[in-house]
Amino acid sequence: MILSHELRGYWSPTRKLVFRFVFLYFLSYILFTYFGRLFFESLFVWVGKNILQSEGRLAYFSTGSGDTTMAYISWLVQSSMTIVGLLVWSLLDRKRPSYNQLFYWFIVILRMYLIIQLFIYGFAKVFKGQFPGPSLTRLLQPIGEMSPMGLAWTYMGHSEGFNMFVGGMEVLGGLLLIPRKTITLGAIVTTGVMLQVLMMNLFYDIPVKLFSAHLMAMAFVIFAADWKRCKQVFIKNETAQAINYYEVSEDSHYKKIIFWLKIILTLFLGGAMSWQGYHGERTYGDKREKPALYGIWEANTFVKNKDTLPPLITDATRLRYLIIDRKGSATLQFMDDQKKRMTLHVDTIKKQLTLYEGEWELSDNFTYTHSDDRLHIKGKLYGDTLDIHLKAKDLRDFELINREFHWINETPYNR
Repeated sequence: MILSHELRGYWSPTRKLVFRFVFLYFLSYILFTYFGRLFFESLFVWVGKNILQSEGRLAYFSTGSGDTTMAYISWLVQSSMTIVGLLVWSLLDRKRPSYNQLFYWFIVILRMYLIIQLFIYGFAKVFKGQFPGPSLTRLLQPIGEMSPMGLAWTYMGHSEGFNMFVGGMEVLGGLLLIPRKTITLGAIVTTGVMLQVLMMNLFYDIPVKLFSAHLMAMAFVIFAADWKRCKQVFIKNETAQAINYYEVSEDSHYKKIIFWLKIILTLFLGGAMSWQGYHGERTYGDKREKPALYGIWEANTFVKNKDTLPPLITDATRLRYLIIDRKGSATLQFMDDQKKRMTLHVDTIKKQLTLYEGEWELSDNFTYTHSDDRLHIKGKLYGDTLDIHLKAKDLRDFELINREFHWINETPYNR
């Protein structure tokens, strides 16, 4: 392979050119990730308007998507600056024999960046924060109405064990990237894990394609720098020689300090991520405290302005389900399967509840009575007087929840 972890006094022109490119490309990507919005937003907007004539949203906004118009403009600017920087660097520094020291610190930076991201996303799966279980609203949604991303989130969120396995592999990749002796193994694990993530993002239209592609590419660069020895062992069945690494210092005290610093930082980062995941899972994840009146409530009788409405599937005004899944919110699903997100406050002492949409707030616009699987609410909403009798759906009736693990299956249980 062109790049190598091995210490060499002279690098070929091709090796120096490749190193300059990957150094500038990945360092600029990391810098743009953290500081692009702060220092380059006006540049990105100008490029989008005047060069690309983009009709996309030329502003930073937080939606959870990493594949926005601004993200692709940032990538284009970063790539262009990399090419310009490569030409200038190659012209001004063409006589330098090697970049051993700079390559060492470049790999250190890639490892640190990967370790942090792998720990963040790994622990978010180990403690099932990234992919929570299917919501009550999702359980009522026909699979044909799901987006590809929604289907992927449901698939991942269904199994706690699979989340722990996938997250554990990401954490393992990060841990193996910490000691220098295991970085090749860590790069192999990380490349494989991130390849799977990238394919899922591509084929399920999950908008983190750019980010996952760069993480996989970083891991591959680290792996490729030891490709020669891997080829000798795994392909040619030959003995691989130990690498003569570049050493920052031969001082034993320096090496001890670095060793214990790695241990301390690993324990701190792992502990912080574990606490965050544990707390998050119990605050907003699957192990959160369920709100009052939690469940899927089906409207058996719906009286609007003293007129009893039959359950016709074409009626866009008659309530079919009241879904209470998370504290402070509820979803109304009507007979035509249209849904409306609402804000919900429940006073279990006074047996009153406030149900409103957006900024329009009413004070205790409903009273209710509740016993076992029955709920009766009376009040006003949007000027209409409502009297609704509801019955809780048994969540065990959903195959996705009720179906347990079986070692023996005489026939596939594929429904």
